[in-house]
Amino acid sequence: MSPLTVLPLHLGSLHTYEAVLVGLLAFGPFVVLAVVVAVMRRRDLAAEEETGHSSGD
Repeated sequence: MSPLTVLPLHLGSLHTYEAVLVGLLAFGPFVVLAVVVAVMRRRDLAAEEETGHSSGD
């Protein structure tokens, strides 16, 4: 066996807090991005309503 195939066997399974941390690191940036996009879109729509312009849709 090569060292690269033995390493995961040596580390074993993840603890609960490690699995949560991996999930946060993997999906956290996408959640933050979605929140930022939603807030910016709401702000832009409010500004359009205030000025009375439409996007032409």
